[in-house]
Amino acid sequence: MKEYQQYETVVGLEIHARLLTQSKLFCGDSIAFGDEPNTHTSPITLAHPGTLPVMNKKAIEFAVKMGLACHCRIEKYNYFARKNYFYPDLPKGYQVSQHTTPICAGGFIAIKTNSPEGTAIKNIRLNRIHMEEDAGKSLHDVDNSNTCIDYNRAGTALIEIVSEPDIRSGEEAFAYLTEVRQLLRYLEVCDGNMEEGSLRCDVNISVRQQGDTKLGTRVEVKNLNSIRNVKLAVEIEAKRLIDIIGNGVTITQETRGFDANTGTTFATREKEDADDYRYFAEPDLTPFQLQDEFIELIRQTIPVLPAERIKRYTTELHLSEYDATILTEEKAFSDYFEKVIESFPPSPLSGEGQGLRPKPAANWMLGPVKSWINESNSEIGSFPLSPASLASVIGMVEEGKLSFSVASTKLFSRLLKEPGRDPGQLAIEENLIQQSDVSSIGPIIDSVLEKFAAKVTEYKKGKKGLLALFVGEVLKQSKGKADPKVTSQLLEEKLKS
Repeated sequence: MKEYQQYETVVGLEIHARLLTQSKLFCGDSIAFGDEPNTHTSPITLAHPGTLPVMNKKAIEFAVKMGLACHCRIEKYNYFARKNYFYPDLPKGYQVSQHTTPICAGGFIAIKTNSPEGTAIKNIRLNRIHMEEDAGKSLHDVDNSNTCIDYNRAGTALIEIVSEPDIRSGEEAFAYLTEVRQLLRYLEVCDGNMEEGSLRCDVNISVRQQGDTKLGTRVEVKNLNSIRNVKLAVEIEAKRLIDIIGNGVTITQETRGFDANTGTTFATREKEDADDYRYFAEPDLTPFQLQDEFIELIRQTIPVLPAERIKRYTTELHLSEYDATILTEEKAFSDYFEKVIESFPPSPLSGEGQGLRPKPAANWMLGPVKSWINESNSEIGSFPLSPASLASVIGMVEEGKLSFSVASTKLFSRLLKEPGRDPGQLAIEENLIQQSDVSSIGPIIDSVLEKFAAKVTEYKKGKKGLLALFVGEVLKQSKGKADPKVTSQLLEEKLKS
């Protein structure tokens, strides 16, 4: 273990994000996922002689939007190049890419890192973000004797987000990819679905002695399809490289695959350099120039991003950083939460200086609402209740009209089945409103104290913790309708006599 500590892992990520355009980068073919193979192909996708590409403007907008959110410099003069290589899933025999002239340069992604000293913010620098077209997909399990090709994906618009080699561990790679995926989804430029291939990641890994500034020979692990696998691949490959050096063997620059079942990487081919691709300007596409007005219009479409929301939730709404982080993981979930707290004005500040509304709303979002999402394997967009209805339920609990137990089980369950109903009216119809008057609760308390006469004696001798037993029994006998606070006060008064 000691020999591994002598080395530093150096990692850079290349993330390919499929853009949420309606059509492909250079033609009108659909990009719908999951349809029959080769049903979204045209002469342009298949590179028939005489066909000419036409640029997709929406892809440019999405690339610029991501670049602005990542603090990049937007290059106004742009053109595409041909990247020449010959694979069966590349119908042209080359890929049209901006690799050498990226639309976005520089920038950074901020991640949280953990160390013995605590949590810190680290900026992972970006080298570039550029546009390119996707290749088709090779299918190896359709025919026992042959590899089949599906060209539905060929020509789909991608952005490639290339980091500098600033990542130092599998944990940092995990955090970085998580941040990038969240940002893409917030901006609504990519759905981030790694299982469907909408987001794919290649990892460049090298190792060097601690304190050395020269980069070691790198290997590239390609097409990792989950954030967890990225973390594992970095850790496993770094260990393999250190073992190679320890055995006195020279590391070979190569491309490798990752087997998640065995937790190993395997060589696929020697790694090419940029010169091997023989880049030259794409003659069938004219250069294009971006205007300041165009860039500014895109900037105005950028929503409030997670970091800013977390800051607001913790400072203005007085939520914990944990609650704020979970609430902002998904933009739609955060938007729903904000609509809930906008549905009623904040209550007066409590003695602790915190608003009464945001915290209960957060508890409901992270409790019953999150449970429904997980159990139904759905998303907040499919949640039946409107923000105003949920706010009404929370308001009744806060006002003491309903106990949380009754509200989160009986009323909440009914509203999920009848989302159009008025929560207040339904609570009255179902006789769920809490009893807070002495005439209703008093007889139940008398019955409970008579039932637990021996426990009453113990309470009066000093076992004050038994009060919870009495309160619980009153709530049980009242079927949850007795107000716990009023019940507790009445019990204490009766037990003094």
